[in-house]
Amino acid sequence: MSSSPVRDFITHHYRHFNAASLIDAARGYETFLAEGNKMLVTIAGAMSTAELGISLAEMIRQDKIHAICCTGANLEEDLYNLVAHDHYERVPHYRQLTPAEEQALLDRGLNRVTDTCIPEDEAFRVLEKHLVSVWTEADQKGESYFPYQFLYRILNEGRLKDDYQIDPKDSWMVAAAEKNLPMWTPGWEDSTCGNIFAGHCISGDVKPSTVKMGIEAMINLADYYTRETADKQIGFFQIGGGIAGDFPICVVPMINQDLQRDVPLWGYFCQISDSTTSYGSYSGAVPNEKITWGKLSAETPKFVIESDATIVAPLIFAYLLKQ
Repeated sequence: MSSSPVRDFITHHYRHFNAASLIDAARGYETFLAEGNKMLVTIAGAMSTAELGISLAEMIRQDKIHAICCTGANLEEDLYNLVAHDHYERVPHYRQLTPAEEQALLDRGLNRVTDTCIPEDEAFRVLEKHLVSVWTEADQKGESYFPYQFLYRILNEGRLKDDYQIDPKDSWMVAAAEKNLPMWTPGWEDSTCGNIFAGHCISGDVKPSTVKMGIEAMINLADYYTRETADKQIGFFQIGGGIAGDFPICVVPMINQDLQRDVPLWGYFCQISDSTTSYGSYSGAVPNEKITWGKLSAETPKFVIESDATIVAPLIFAYLLKQ
């Protein structure tokens, strides 16, 4: 087994409970890819604002991630960090903020995500002007694209380069755009960019059909899954819960049961979650429940790490990157 500081440390110290699950999941991920398979990663929560891109981007560059399903917030917040990082403010004492202090942040144009405040003018509005430009161009041509494709175009055409405030190697969206990584963003409408787009639709600047939405995304995902599993398996690495995970995992029973076409079940499953099974949440369901829905098989390698994804995901990525 390859030696590296992080791998050596967690292999020696992480022997039981969630720590052991982390090691088991990382080894399973590595074995799965070594067998020639591919991995889909799902990203929920505010992982981009947590700067997951520092490790996630290198995973993409080294072909250890082959597709992503994420919330619209994660899609855009990586770019907000890319162009407005110097204007972000961290609030370590966020648990003690009074309503008046929260209002003061809003009055300064700062939108808080836990301990981190995203600056509206330097982040939202900088990206908005470029998005409106590409949305309008597509609308006038009668073209329609997925949300990520518009952002890939902005990145690949260099429209944001003059605004970069971090090293672009730490942006997972930059890495994804360079690879033209397949991506799906279910529920994109509830993101800031989705809200902005809705506003421009209401104003009559663009038509809603300019951006492809959920059903088109599921159709596209079904085509991708069918094509890619013709000679290999696809694994499922889930960071957090919610729609980012629930949407893509359903593509397999949809194809097998609703379309009556045969595709393999997901070949690997891991979830980093702090959700609780007893509350009936889909996010907190143990992997075996997914067997009953035709998503995983009894033989699928299954791992659950009940912990904080902002801590766990970078450790697993570092293990896989042999850092």
